[in-house]
Amino acid sequence: MMLRNYILFALTICFINIGLVQAQNDSDSVATSASEIKESSVALPLNEAEAAYINNNFAESIRLYEAQVSEHRSINQESAQIYYNLGNAYFRDNQIAKAIVNYERALLLEPGDSDIRHNLRFAKTRIEDKIDSADNLFINKWIRSIQNLYSGNTWAIIGIVLFILLTVAIGLYMISAQIILRKVSFYSGIVLLSLVIITNVFAFNQKTKITNRSTAIIMSASVSIYTSPDAHSQELFRLHEGAKVKIKREEGRWIEIVIANGSVGWLQKMYVETI
Repeated sequence: MMLRNYILFALTICFINIGLVQAQNDSDSVATSASEIKESSVALPLNEAEAAYINNNFAESIRLYEAQVSEHRSINQESAQIYYNLGNAYFRDNQIAKAIVNYERALLLEPGDSDIRHNLRFAKTRIEDKIDSADNLFINKWIRSIQNLYSGNTWAIIGIVLFILLTVAIGLYMISAQIILRKVSFYSGIVLLSLVIITNVFAFNQKTKITNRSTAIIMSASVSIYTSPDAHSQELFRLHEGAKVKIKREEGRWIEIVIANGSVGWLQKMYVETI
């Protein structure tokens, strides 16, 4: 009875995992990986946006990259590489908030890309607000750092590989006559099942961050944060260009936001750009 329940549970995890891969593949109509763009660009001549960037014509490079972004969005796609290049162009044009927005979008699609992370960190040294996170627990930071090693699609693929190994372990447990081999397969199965669940959770979390865009960047040089959605209410604090906020809810022209240190307030949504 326990073995049957074990197998049924494993099969349920498999169906969930396959569903996540299918959903992520649908979102591959949402996210074209940076590595794919890099590979394809090698075989192609230098495009106009890259040429403008190399020639230090950053305004023209921005215009051309923005056109590429609009073209991708028109067919429900996004490219981490284009966002990254656009962020570089904005940074060189000294539009730091715009650069941060595009680096954040690129990182959302390719969370494990070290170049994107490096440029984003460097861009953040140029903004005024240095907000410490309220979450200082090592375990939470460690889990997030592991989750951000790969995109949702990669985690889902890892989950499928682990599930195949899990089914092998179950098969060995069922057919083996040797006690030692049965014990090894049983405990290996438990470990593999735990890893399948973890990778599915990571895949789901990464996919959710792409589909539910709830973070934004302050685009105004300085903006007041109020206690309520009313410009005549009490001002709590001020944020400056480039600061990152999480959107809790919207009310007309206003949004309620929370920043990394846990402070909450309201501001007009025209002052932010959603990542």
